[in-house]
Amino acid sequence: MTPTQAVDEAITSRRSVRGFRPDPVPEATIRDLIALAGRAPSGSNIQPWKVHVGTGAALRRLTDALSAAHAGAEPEAREYEYYPVHWRDPYLGRRRALGWQLYGLAGIGKGDREGAARQMGRNFVFFGAPVGLVFTIDRDLEQGSWLDYGMFLQTLMIAARARNLDTCPQAAIASYPGVVRAQLGIAESEMVVCGMALGFADPDEPVNALRAEREPVEGYAMFHDA
Repeated sequence: MTPTQAVDEAITSRRSVRGFRPDPVPEATIRDLIALAGRAPSGSNIQPWKVHVGTGAALRRLTDALSAAHAGAEPEAREYEYYPVHWRDPYLGRRRALGWQLYGLAGIGKGDREGAARQMGRNFVFFGAPVGLVFTIDRDLEQGSWLDYGMFLQTLMIAARARNLDTCPQAAIASYPGVVRAQLGIAESEMVVCGMALGFADPDEPVNALRAEREPVEGYAMFHDA
């Protein structure tokens, strides 16, 4: 495989995995992934990312606390808006299509609110992954640093694929910032951006068959040559 093919394979094989084997990921590998992600570009090289790595007993305490919060009450007030406040097409249509794909694979029928809540709750155990990552950013940083953060997260996920590892970036983890902050000792000056499950995909998990569709280039790229 050529270098180009290897990079292309890592990019195109990346997907959001929602079921992991319990096999541990060596700490040295996690450190390598974070170091590679740290090569992502950032404006004036300010490197706005902070990573909290949960494994073993620490991860179990976090998932227990998140699961209890999810089961017991409405989510806390989010510290930022991830999704549009007012949905419209084409974004609403894409969201619905993905949701029905996911629910279909999970065996969740229309109107099955308990099933939907159960599937949502799997976020809070990081889908059984042996590694749960939580990403934070200083509150006084601006939108440019959030753009930088996206490149950091993508770099980490692509590096994981190059090592036959899988990931699932999880905005849901930011639904309970107080719980996360208390469990991981995160300062109030930091905002919880998202979480990420990391590990080896479980081939027997039905929802891992999900392959989200992508728009063709003609649907979103405009070429200006005159």
